[in-house]
Amino acid sequence: MTTERLHESMDEWNKKVAAAEEMIPLIGSLFRERAIETSIFGRLLNNRTVINIIKCCRFARQVDAKELDVEDVHAVLQAVYVLAPELSPCHIDLGKIAANYQRLSGGQPLLDYVHSELANAVGGHPVEDSETDIVLYGFGRIGRLLARELIAKSGSKAAMRLRAIVVRQGSDNDLLKRASLLRRDSVHGSFNGTITVDHEHNAIIANGQHIQVIYSNSPSEIDYTHYGIHDAVVVDNTGKWRDRDGLSQHLACPGVKRVLLTAPGKGDLKNIVHGVNHDEITDDDTIISAASCTTNAITPVLKAIADKYGIRNGHVETVHSYTNDQNLIDNFHKGDRRGRAAALNMVITETGAASAVAKALPELKGKLTGNAIRVPTPNVSMAILNLNLDNPVDREELNEYLRLVAVHSKLQKQIDYSNSPEAVSTDFVGSRAAGIVDGLATIAAGYNSCVVYVWYDNEYGYSCQVIRCLRQMTKATLPAYPATQ
Repeated sequence: MTTERLHESMDEWNKKVAAAEEMIPLIGSLFRERAIETSIFGRLLNNRTVINIIKCCRFARQVDAKELDVEDVHAVLQAVYVLAPELSPCHIDLGKIAANYQRLSGGQPLLDYVHSELANAVGGHPVEDSETDIVLYGFGRIGRLLARELIAKSGSKAAMRLRAIVVRQGSDNDLLKRASLLRRDSVHGSFNGTITVDHEHNAIIANGQHIQVIYSNSPSEIDYTHYGIHDAVVVDNTGKWRDRDGLSQHLACPGVKRVLLTAPGKGDLKNIVHGVNHDEITDDDTIISAASCTTNAITPVLKAIADKYGIRNGHVETVHSYTNDQNLIDNFHKGDRRGRAAALNMVITETGAASAVAKALPELKGKLTGNAIRVPTPNVSMAILNLNLDNPVDREELNEYLRLVAVHSKLQKQIDYSNSPEAVSTDFVGSRAAGIVDGLATIAAGYNSCVVYVWYDNEYGYSCQVIRCLRQMTKATLPAYPATQ
């Protein structure tokens, strides 16, 4: 490479860096002052670094054929910022608007084009300071990730606010240990911010947010109003109770209005997979379930395939990372095989995810079987969907359809798409999608059958789905622009 070309390459990079640097304060201001979230093809921009923003623009080549120019995205963001005083709280995908402008604007000035794309957000509801109190009952793997997500959104005029966590006291230095577990995570990395401990008030202060730590052995012992908490949604992460009778204990506590279970619900509880059947949540629902991580991963993909090709029947095989339910080394366990050393063995076990799909997609009731293999990885799992269809399909057609669903449909937050020949499980740690279709692994040869491989971060991806359910319950879901089909 010539010296001239080296200078050109560095000049191009510096232009990207400069544009991304100028974007950061605008992104933060929109979020804090106007409750406007921004993203690039679904990748949230809040609290991102310069390099993160550049990588988000480069990611566009996987879903929209070519990389986005950071300067083009910056220009769209500037237009949004100019219009911000007129906009109600919303989610704006800067990447999609930038890409659409290049294809569809017909020479229209950028500000006018952005204004037309956001027309339905102009003159809407003003930003309000009202918020719903959220309590995390249990503070394990999912509980701590939910806390991270809720805290990350606390810098804006948030509609939800994490007020407390409820745990059983484990030791004299319990508070320090809880704070340390929130601060450090072996899979998901360090907490993005600062954490201090308030011993006097038995609280954790995370990014300036006061989170009360309540010690209790059962819901019946707690009066949340004592801590200034009212009409709260309790998110039960313990899995101890999964039916209406057990979870109703939370509703009997002063200060609690509704309950969300982060596990499959039993009996008449609605099992919600956001993106598929979240519209079933009503104001009268005091207890709902967010189903399981696997159900959330496969149901949106199954819906997309069923909508276009029809599904006669099929089998779902889950290759799932081990969990705290298994033993570290061989020891007694009430479940078959789960007592064997999790980090040393592949363990065949049962999964109810295939049958649970029917609670969100009734048309698939009785059509799917399922099994699971626990494997020695700490996070990120895979579901293999072996399906018999009503209509024939070939590989390229199916992949293109699923790619478009991941980018331009109402399932865009649930389904992501990968076409990398080098992608492995750790590449999907931290994915916000419920499931990621691995296009290069798809099998379809023009017959009435296909095999689709779906990665999913069974911890973080699922936690993002739980947050979406919480937003639906509290009427805090932001309208997204540009509008999807």
